[in-house]
Amino acid sequence: MERLICLAIGYVCGLFQTSYIIGRLHKTDIREHGSGNAGTTNALRTFGKKAGILTLLGDCLKCVAAIVLVRVFFGKTCGDILPLLSLYAAAGCILGHNFPFYLKFRGGKGIAASVGFILAFDWRIFLVCAVIFFVLFFTTHYVSFCSLSAYLAAFAAIVILGQGGAYGMDASHTTEMYVVMGFLTALAFFRHRANILRLAKGTENRVYLGKTGKK
Repeated sequence: MERLICLAIGYVCGLFQTSYIIGRLHKTDIREHGSGNAGTTNALRTFGKKAGILTLLGDCLKCVAAIVLVRVFFGKTCGDILPLLSLYAAAGCILGHNFPFYLKFRGGKGIAASVGFILAFDWRIFLVCAVIFFVLFFTTHYVSFCSLSAYLAAFAAIVILGQGGAYGMDASHTTEMYVVMGFLTALAFFRHRANILRLAKGTENRVYLGKTGKK
């Protein structure tokens, strides 16, 4: 039951579609422009750097909020599995962001929300992912490639830290945490399947400080 509640809390938080709201302020639906999704990169490409930054912050903070709420609600009663419940909250938020019911399940790809998740979940992993992302970004300028590489790094880091006992849970709950993180990683790759195909073909757009360009 706690897991379902955490998923629900996360999903409700994830329904706050920052780029969609910004698009409506511009009297347009962002999903009708660029890549067609309600995410940070598309907001950056469609409305500029300010909108991109606001979208990143909004989408990050909603996942942070979901995890904080779960820690407040379950910190005393389920403290022994709080890392796992936090991960369920993050999963719910990313699902709400990617598949908002009121937008006919057409949302974003979950990367900005995942940034907030990693930041709130474990700052050590956040630092590792940030370094990987920016090193790859300033050498390739492929946002999708950088994001997916950072996601894989986060998955690996959670497993390594979990196996080292960093989260203080028993083996079954630690393994369940790996499964949830594996699901989120697979979801990120699934949502970026078109980007992966373009990367393979060499036709993926590059991003240069708010501007895009092809290879």
